[in-house]
Amino acid sequence: MPANESPEFLHPRPGGFSRRDALKATALSAAAATTALGARVGTAQDAAEAKPKDERRASPKRYDRMKKSINLWAFPYPDKMSLRECLQLAKDAGFDGIELNYDLESDLSPKATTADFHEIRKMADEIGIEISGLCSFLFWPYPLSSNDAAKRNRGIELAGLIAKAAHDLGVENVLVVPGAVHIPWRDDHEPVANDICDQRAKEAVGQLLRDAEKLDVCLNMENIFFNGYLMTPMEMNAFVDHFSSEHCRVHFDTGNIMEYQFPEHWARLLGNRTKNVHLKEFSKKSTDHSLECFRPLLDGTTNWPAVIEELDQAGYEGFLTFEYFHPWQHYPEALIHQTSDSLDRMLGRV
Repeated sequence: MPANESPEFLHPRPGGFSRRDALKATALSAAAATTALGARVGTAQDAAEAKPKDERRASPKRYDRMKKSINLWAFPYPDKMSLRECLQLAKDAGFDGIELNYDLESDLSPKATTADFHEIRKMADEIGIEISGLCSFLFWPYPLSSNDAAKRNRGIELAGLIAKAAHDLGVENVLVVPGAVHIPWRDDHEPVANDICDQRAKEAVGQLLRDAEKLDVCLNMENIFFNGYLMTPMEMNAFVDHFSSEHCRVHFDTGNIMEYQFPEHWARLLGNRTKNVHLKEFSKKSTDHSLECFRPLLDGTTNWPAVIEELDQAGYEGFLTFEYFHPWQHYPEALIHQTSDSLDRMLGRV
Protein backbone atom coordinates (compact mmCIF):
# COMPACT_ATOMS: atom_id res chain seq x y z
CA MET A 1 0.00 0.00 0.00
CA PRO A 2 1.43 3.39 -0.95
CA ALA A 3 2.54 5.42 2.03
CA ASN A 4 0.21 8.28 1.20
CA GLU A 5 -2.92 6.13 1.18
CA SER A 6 -4.82 5.64 4.40
CA PRO A 7 -6.48 2.33 5.31
CA GLU A 8 -9.87 3.89 4.73
CA PHE A 9 -9.06 3.99 0.99
CA LEU A 10 -9.38 0.22 1.09
CA HIS A 11 -11.95 -0.27 3.81
CA PRO A 12 -15.29 1.49 4.03
CA ARG A 13 -16.33 3.42 7.04
CA PRO A 14 -19.29 1.93 8.86
CA GLY A 15 -22.43 2.50 6.81
CA GLY A 16 -20.57 4.23 3.93
CA PHE A 17 -18.40 3.81 0.81
CA SER A 18 -14.66 3.66 0.66
CA ARG A 19 -12.75 6.00 -1.67
CA ARG A 20 -12.13 3.01 -3.94
CA ASP A 21 -15.87 2.35 -4.16
CA ALA A 22 -16.44 5.96 -5.07
CA LEU A 23 -13.82 5.84 -7.82
CA LYS A 24 -15.33 2.63 -9.18
CA ALA A 25 -18.76 4.20 -9.24
CA THR A 26 -17.42 7.24 -11.09
CA ALA A 27 -15.70 5.03 -13.68
CA LEU A 28 -18.83 2.96 -14.20
CA SER A 29 -20.90 6.10 -14.62
CA ALA A 30 -18.45 7.48 -17.21
CA ALA A 31 -18.44 4.18 -19.12
CA ALA A 32 -22.20 4.12 -19.17
CA ALA A 33 -22.29 7.69 -20.50
CA THR A 34 -19.77 6.82 -23.20
CA THR A 35 -21.79 3.77 -24.22
CA ALA A 36 -24.94 5.84 -24.39
CA LEU A 37 -23.20 8.50 -26.47
CA GLY A 38 -21.85 5.82 -28.80
CA ALA A 39 -25.33 4.40 -29.18
CA ARG A 40 -26.70 7.84 -30.03
CA VAL A 41 -23.93 8.43 -32.60
CA GLY A 42 -24.49 4.98 -34.08
CA THR A 43 -28.21 5.65 -34.31
CA ALA A 44 -27.54 8.96 -36.08
CA GLN A 45 -25.15 7.27 -38.51
CA ASP A 46 -27.63 4.48 -39.19
CA ALA A 47 -30.33 7.06 -39.83
CA ALA A 48 -28.07 8.97 -42.20
CA GLU A 49 -27.20 5.79 -44.10
CA ALA A 50 -30.83 4.75 -44.26
CA LYS A 51 -31.86 8.15 -45.61
CA PRO A 52 -32.18 8.11 -49.42
CA LYS A 53 -29.22 9.80 -51.11
CA ASP A 54 -29.85 13.09 -52.88
CA GLU A 55 -29.32 12.51 -56.62
CA ARG A 56 -28.72 16.24 -57.06
CA ARG A 57 -25.56 15.89 -55.00
CA ALA A 58 -23.94 12.68 -56.24
CA SER A 59 -24.63 9.24 -57.67
CA PRO A 60 -26.81 7.29 -55.22
CA LYS A 61 -24.84 4.19 -56.19
CA ARG A 62 -21.21 3.88 -55.15
CA TYR A 63 -18.72 2.57 -57.71
CA ASP A 64 -15.56 1.35 -55.99
CA ARG A 65 -14.04 -0.78 -58.75
CA MET A 66 -13.14 2.19 -60.95
CA LYS A 67 -10.19 4.47 -60.17
CA LYS A 68 -9.79 8.21 -60.65
CA SER A 69 -7.12 9.46 -63.04
CA ILE A 70 -6.27 12.63 -64.92
CA ASN A 71 -4.15 13.31 -68.00
CA LEU A 72 -1.04 15.47 -67.72
CA TRP A 73 -2.39 17.81 -70.44
CA ALA A 74 -4.69 19.35 -67.81
CA PHE A 75 -1.62 20.64 -65.93
CA PRO A 76 0.55 23.62 -66.89
CA TYR A 77 3.47 21.29 -67.66
CA PRO A 78 6.26 22.05 -68.34
CA ASP A 79 5.77 25.83 -68.50
CA LYS A 80 4.67 26.44 -64.92
CA MET A 81 4.99 23.08 -63.16
CA SER A 82 7.58 20.34 -63.09
CA LEU A 83 6.58 16.70 -63.54
CA ARG A 84 7.06 16.10 -59.81
CA GLU A 85 4.79 19.03 -58.95
CA CYS A 86 2.11 17.69 -61.28
CA LEU A 87 2.25 14.22 -59.78
CA GLN A 88 2.09 15.66 -56.26
CA LEU A 89 -0.84 17.90 -57.14
CA ALA A 90 -2.76 14.97 -58.61
CA LYS A 91 -2.12 12.99 -55.43
CA ASP A 92 -3.11 15.90 -53.17
CA ALA A 93 -6.33 16.39 -55.15
CA GLY A 94 -7.34 12.80 -54.49
CA PHE A 95 -6.54 11.05 -57.76
CA ASP A 96 -5.49 7.41 -57.78
CA GLY A 97 -3.48 7.81 -60.97
CA ILE A 98 -2.17 10.16 -63.63
CA GLU A 99 -1.78 9.52 -67.35
CA LEU A 100 1.50 10.71 -68.85
CA ASN A 101 2.15 11.87 -72.41
CA TYR A 102 5.01 10.87 -74.68
CA ASP A 103 6.32 13.45 -77.15
CA LEU A 104 9.58 14.48 -78.79
CA GLU A 105 10.91 16.91 -76.18
CA SER A 106 9.62 16.34 -72.62
CA ASP A 107 10.68 14.07 -69.74
CA LEU A 108 9.00 11.26 -71.67
CA SER A 109 10.50 11.27 -75.14
CA PRO A 110 13.03 9.40 -77.32
CA LYS A 111 15.69 11.39 -75.46
CA ALA A 112 14.88 9.61 -72.19
CA THR A 113 16.72 6.46 -71.18
CA THR A 114 15.53 3.38 -69.32
CA ALA A 115 17.20 4.83 -66.22
CA ASP A 116 15.23 8.08 -66.68
CA PHE A 117 11.96 6.17 -66.83
CA HIS A 118 12.91 4.18 -63.75
CA GLU A 119 13.45 7.48 -61.92
CA ILE A 120 9.98 8.70 -62.95
CA ARG A 121 8.52 5.44 -61.68
CA LYS A 122 10.40 5.83 -58.41
CA MET A 123 9.18 9.42 -58.07
CA ALA A 124 5.55 8.36 -58.60
CA ASP A 125 5.93 5.58 -56.02
CA GLU A 126 7.40 8.00 -53.49
CA ILE A 127 4.46 10.36 -54.01
CA GLY A 128 2.03 7.47 -53.87
CA ILE A 129 0.30 7.82 -57.23
CA GLU A 130 -0.10 5.29 -60.02
CA ILE A 131 0.67 5.95 -63.68
CA SER A 132 -2.55 4.95 -65.42
CA GLY A 133 -1.13 4.83 -68.95
CA LEU A 134 0.85 6.49 -71.71
CA CYS A 135 -0.76 8.73 -74.30
CA SER A 136 0.68 10.67 -77.28
CA PHE A 137 -0.20 13.17 -79.99
CA LEU A 138 2.51 11.68 -82.20
CA PHE A 139 0.00 9.46 -84.00
CA TRP A 140 -1.22 12.57 -85.84
CA PRO A 141 1.99 13.83 -87.50
CA TYR A 142 3.03 10.20 -88.02
CA PRO A 143 -0.15 8.18 -88.71
CA LEU A 144 0.22 4.41 -88.86
CA SER A 145 -1.88 4.41 -92.05
CA SER A 146 -0.29 7.40 -93.83
CA ASN A 147 0.15 7.42 -97.62
CA ASP A 148 3.67 8.67 -96.91
CA ALA A 149 5.75 5.56 -96.20
CA ALA A 150 8.36 7.56 -94.27
CA LYS A 151 5.71 8.98 -91.91
CA ARG A 152 4.10 5.58 -91.58
CA ASN A 153 7.39 3.92 -90.65
CA ARG A 154 8.29 6.71 -88.24
CA GLY A 155 4.89 6.28 -86.61
CA ILE A 156 5.51 2.57 -86.10
CA GLU A 157 8.95 3.34 -84.69
CA LEU A 158 7.57 5.90 -82.23
CA ALA A 159 4.73 3.60 -81.15
CA GLY A 160 7.34 0.97 -80.40
CA LEU A 161 9.32 3.46 -78.31
CA ILE A 162 6.17 4.39 -76.39
CA ALA A 163 5.54 0.71 -75.62
CA LYS A 164 9.14 0.31 -74.45
CA ALA A 165 8.80 3.42 -72.26
CA ALA A 166 5.64 1.95 -70.72
CA HIS A 167 7.52 -1.24 -69.94
CA ASP A 168 10.37 0.73 -68.33
CA LEU A 169 7.83 2.68 -66.27
CA GLY A 170 6.04 -0.47 -65.16
CA VAL A 171 2.88 0.71 -66.95
CA GLU A 172 0.63 -1.67 -68.87
CA ASN A 173 -1.61 0.74 -70.82
CA VAL A 174 -0.46 2.27 -74.12
CA LEU A 175 -2.94 4.31 -76.14
CA VAL A 176 -2.75 3.67 -79.90
CA VAL A 177 -4.53 5.46 -82.77
CA PRO A 178 -4.42 2.64 -85.34
CA GLY A 179 -5.22 4.68 -88.43
CA ALA A 180 -6.84 7.75 -89.95
CA VAL A 181 -8.83 8.27 -93.13
CA HIS A 182 -8.80 12.01 -92.49
CA ILE A 183 -7.11 14.41 -90.04
CA PRO A 184 -8.99 17.71 -90.45
CA TRP A 185 -6.70 19.79 -88.23
CA ARG A 186 -3.59 18.96 -90.27
CA ASP A 187 -3.01 20.28 -93.78
CA ASP A 188 -0.18 17.83 -94.44
CA HIS A 189 -2.32 14.67 -94.30
CA GLU A 190 -3.53 13.23 -97.57
CA PRO A 191 -6.85 11.36 -97.15
CA VAL A 192 -6.49 7.58 -97.11
CA ALA A 193 -9.09 5.28 -98.68
CA ASN A 194 -11.03 3.33 -96.05
CA ASP A 195 -9.96 -0.12 -97.19
CA ILE A 196 -6.29 0.89 -97.44
CA CYS A 197 -6.45 2.57 -94.03
CA ASP A 198 -7.84 -0.66 -92.56
CA GLN A 199 -5.16 -2.79 -94.23
CA ARG A 200 -2.29 -0.57 -93.09
CA ALA A 201 -3.67 -0.25 -89.56
CA LYS A 202 -3.88 -4.03 -89.19
CA GLU A 203 -0.35 -4.46 -90.55
CA ALA A 204 1.07 -1.83 -88.20
CA VAL A 205 -0.71 -3.04 -85.07
CA GLY A 206 0.16 -6.65 -85.90
CA GLN A 207 3.81 -5.66 -86.13
CA LEU A 208 3.69 -3.68 -82.88
CA LEU A 209 1.93 -6.48 -81.01
CA ARG A 210 4.89 -8.82 -81.40
CA ASP A 211 7.02 -6.54 -79.23
CA ALA A 212 4.12 -5.56 -76.94
CA GLU A 213 3.59 -9.19 -75.99
CA LYS A 214 7.29 -9.53 -75.11
CA LEU A 215 7.18 -6.29 -73.12
CA ASP A 216 3.91 -7.34 -71.46
CA VAL A 217 2.09 -4.09 -72.25
CA CYS A 218 -1.37 -3.60 -73.75
CA LEU A 219 -1.87 -1.67 -76.98
CA ASN A 220 -5.29 -0.08 -76.51
CA MET A 221 -7.03 1.17 -79.65
CA GLU A 222 -8.68 4.57 -79.24
CA ASN A 223 -11.90 5.60 -80.97
CA ILE A 224 -11.72 9.05 -82.63
CA PHE A 225 -14.66 10.88 -84.17
CA PHE A 226 -12.52 13.10 -86.41
CA ASN A 227 -10.42 10.51 -88.22
CA GLY A 228 -13.12 8.62 -90.13
CA TYR A 229 -11.94 5.17 -88.98
CA LEU A 230 -13.49 2.62 -86.60
CA MET A 231 -16.56 4.79 -86.29
CA THR A 232 -18.87 2.27 -84.56
CA PRO A 233 -18.37 -0.10 -81.62
CA MET A 234 -18.95 -3.05 -83.94
CA GLU A 235 -16.07 -1.92 -86.18
CA MET A 236 -13.84 -1.43 -83.16
CA ASN A 237 -14.73 -4.87 -81.82
CA ALA A 238 -13.99 -6.50 -85.17
CA PHE A 239 -10.61 -4.74 -85.39
CA VAL A 240 -9.53 -5.78 -81.89
CA ASP A 241 -10.87 -9.33 -82.22
CA HIS A 242 -8.94 -9.73 -85.48
CA PHE A 243 -5.69 -10.09 -83.50
CA SER A 244 -6.93 -12.60 -80.90
CA SER A 245 -4.44 -11.16 -78.41
CA GLU A 246 -4.95 -10.16 -74.79
CA HIS A 247 -2.40 -7.41 -75.50
CA CYS A 248 -4.73 -5.69 -77.99
CA ARG A 249 -7.66 -4.03 -76.26
CA VAL A 250 -9.70 -0.80 -76.42
CA HIS A 251 -8.98 2.63 -75.01
CA PHE A 252 -12.54 3.95 -74.90
CA ASP A 253 -12.92 7.72 -75.14
CA THR A 254 -16.39 8.93 -74.17
CA GLY A 255 -16.03 12.36 -75.78
CA ASN A 256 -14.64 11.20 -79.09
CA ILE A 257 -18.00 9.92 -80.32
CA MET A 258 -20.31 12.38 -78.58
CA GLU A 259 -20.95 14.56 -81.63
CA TYR A 260 -23.20 11.98 -83.31
CA GLN A 261 -23.34 9.02 -80.90
CA PHE A 262 -23.66 8.17 -77.21
CA PRO A 263 -20.92 6.76 -74.99
CA GLU A 264 -23.30 4.71 -72.85
CA HIS A 265 -24.10 2.65 -75.96
CA TRP A 266 -20.43 2.10 -76.75
CA ALA A 267 -19.64 1.12 -73.16
CA ARG A 268 -22.14 -1.74 -73.31
CA LEU A 269 -21.17 -2.93 -76.79
CA LEU A 270 -17.41 -2.84 -76.22
CA GLY A 271 -17.90 -4.99 -73.13
CA ASN A 272 -14.77 -6.45 -71.58
CA ARG A 273 -12.56 -5.33 -74.47
CA THR A 274 -12.21 -1.96 -72.73
CA LYS A 275 -8.88 -1.76 -70.95
CA ASN A 276 -8.65 1.98 -70.30
CA VAL A 277 -11.04 4.94 -70.46
CA HIS A 278 -10.82 8.63 -71.27
CA LEU A 279 -13.57 10.86 -69.92
CA LYS A 280 -13.97 13.94 -72.12
CA GLU A 281 -16.91 16.23 -71.59
CA PHE A 282 -18.74 17.39 -74.71
CA SER A 283 -21.86 19.42 -75.36
CA LYS A 284 -24.16 18.53 -78.22
CA LYS A 285 -25.30 22.16 -78.05
CA SER A 286 -21.89 23.27 -79.30
CA THR A 287 -21.15 24.28 -82.89
CA ASP A 288 -17.39 24.08 -82.35
CA HIS A 289 -15.93 20.86 -83.75
CA SER A 290 -12.29 21.36 -82.78
CA LEU A 291 -10.42 20.38 -79.64
CA GLU A 292 -11.95 23.51 -78.11
CA CYS A 293 -15.31 21.74 -78.00
CA PHE A 294 -14.26 19.66 -74.98
CA ARG A 295 -15.23 21.08 -71.62
CA PRO A 296 -14.58 20.68 -67.90
CA LEU A 297 -16.21 17.55 -66.51
CA LEU A 298 -20.00 17.81 -65.97
CA ASP A 299 -20.26 21.01 -68.05
CA GLY A 300 -21.79 19.29 -71.06
CA THR A 301 -24.55 16.97 -72.23
CA THR A 302 -22.97 13.57 -71.48
CA ASN A 303 -25.30 11.25 -69.57
CA TRP A 304 -22.70 10.36 -66.95
CA PRO A 305 -24.97 8.24 -64.71
CA ALA A 306 -25.75 6.03 -67.71
CA VAL A 307 -22.12 5.88 -68.88
CA ILE A 308 -20.75 4.90 -65.45
CA GLU A 309 -23.47 2.31 -64.93
CA GLU A 310 -22.85 0.69 -68.33
CA LEU A 311 -19.12 0.52 -67.61
CA ASP A 312 -19.89 -1.09 -64.28
CA GLN A 313 -22.26 -3.59 -65.87
CA ALA A 314 -19.52 -4.47 -68.36
CA GLY A 315 -17.25 -5.30 -65.42
CA TYR A 316 -14.83 -2.44 -66.00
CA GLU A 317 -12.34 -2.11 -63.13
CA GLY A 318 -9.70 0.26 -64.51
CA PHE A 319 -8.97 3.96 -64.56
CA LEU A 320 -11.32 6.75 -65.55
CA THR A 321 -8.96 9.41 -66.90
CA PHE A 322 -10.13 12.96 -67.44
CA GLU A 323 -8.53 14.26 -70.64
CA TYR A 324 -8.44 17.99 -71.19
CA PHE A 325 -6.08 20.01 -73.34
CA HIS A 326 -6.10 23.47 -71.80
CA PRO A 327 -4.58 24.07 -68.37
CA TRP A 328 -6.27 27.05 -66.79
CA GLN A 329 -4.28 30.23 -67.23
CA HIS A 330 -5.00 31.43 -63.72
CA TYR A 331 -4.97 29.23 -60.62
CA PRO A 332 -4.56 26.00 -62.63
CA GLU A 333 -4.83 23.89 -59.48
CA ALA A 334 -8.53 24.72 -59.40
CA LEU A 335 -9.23 22.60 -62.50
CA ILE A 336 -7.49 19.60 -60.93
CA HIS A 337 -9.41 19.80 -57.67
CA GLN A 338 -12.69 20.53 -59.44
CA THR A 339 -12.25 17.45 -61.64
CA SER A 340 -11.48 15.25 -58.64
CA ASP A 341 -14.63 16.47 -56.92
CA SER A 342 -16.69 15.84 -60.07
CA LEU A 343 -15.39 12.27 -60.33
CA ASP A 344 -16.21 11.67 -56.67
CA ARG A 345 -19.78 12.71 -57.34
CA MET A 346 -20.03 10.59 -60.50
CA LEU A 347 -18.75 7.57 -58.56
CA GLY A 348 -20.97 8.13 -55.51
CA ARG A 349 -18.07 8.84 -53.16
CA VAL A 350 -19.37 11.94 -51.38
